[in-house]
Amino acid sequence: MKGKVYFIDSVHPILEERLTLFGYDCIDLTKTPTKDLVSNILDARGLVIRSRITLSSEILSQTPDLQFIARSGSGLENIDTSFCKEKNIQCFNSPEGNRNAVAEHALGMLLSLFNNIVKSNQEIRLGIWDREGNRGEELDGKTVGIIGYGNNGAAFAKKLRGFDVKVMAYDKYKTGFGDHFVQECTLQAIQEQADVISFHIPQNKETVHFFNDEFLLNCHKSLFLLNVSRGKIVDTRALVKGLKSNKIKGACLDVLEYEKSSFESFFDQEHSDDFRYLLESDKVLLSPHIAGWTNESYFKLSNVLADKIIAQFSS
Repeated sequence: MKGKVYFIDSVHPILEERLTLFGYDCIDLTKTPTKDLVSNILDARGLVIRSRITLSSEILSQTPDLQFIARSGSGLENIDTSFCKEKNIQCFNSPEGNRNAVAEHALGMLLSLFNNIVKSNQEIRLGIWDREGNRGEELDGKTVGIIGYGNNGAAFAKKLRGFDVKVMAYDKYKTGFGDHFVQECTLQAIQEQADVISFHIPQNKETVHFFNDEFLLNCHKSLFLLNVSRGKIVDTRALVKGLKSNKIKGACLDVLEYEKSSFESFFDQEHSDDFRYLLESDKVLLSPHIAGWTNESYFKLSNVLADKIIAQFSS
């Protein structure tokens, strides 16, 4: 056997099936209490996680045989990647697995908000037939600014090809991706021209509250905001301020900065006036961090991880 791989979070069974065939001893810890996890993974060769646990250097230093961490999804913010690099622990994620799901969700939220689909559906069920109050707005002719042109940003740009829109994209760490449809540009150019700004960047020290008062001040147009990346990218206070002043015409949020690592306990915490404003605003569309959460992506996220792990350790 190649060693033990502990599954801390639930993922599609294809990952366990493929790793077992490859020679690993796969062990299910998904029902083990969080407080008991560390004592159970000391001999791990691999760990499979989502968001249940933060793998700090203190925890990882107790796993001397650890070769890899497989994160189902894209974000690595709950892993001390610097420690992993120092100790030659491979960190695998799988943004390729849910990029299409995220892109479709982002487009669906945007079109729904533009056309008041959720609002009018709720009103009709209450016996309200308000056509004028639900007059929509068309995406055609608008400029969409994409911030972060990795797997998810590029997939969103691809979905927009069916619309007569101008697509601009900015990525601090990537160049040379512009083509006949996507205009590679600066952040300033997006702030000057965009009618819609969509965030597709990871959460790290540089990006927490990337959208804030200063960001909005530098935007020349009233705009629509999408965030399908990480909640802490957007400063909710600045967002609400923009909504109240109409500098932000509407917002689609699949993620919120108030989320805990365990999303299921989200409503067990105290919430601010800003969050209550989002809940009550017709200009805001919310979903519970499900942009990448489809039946298809559930399989692909795990299958991509299996591909990467097997390719890395086949030699």
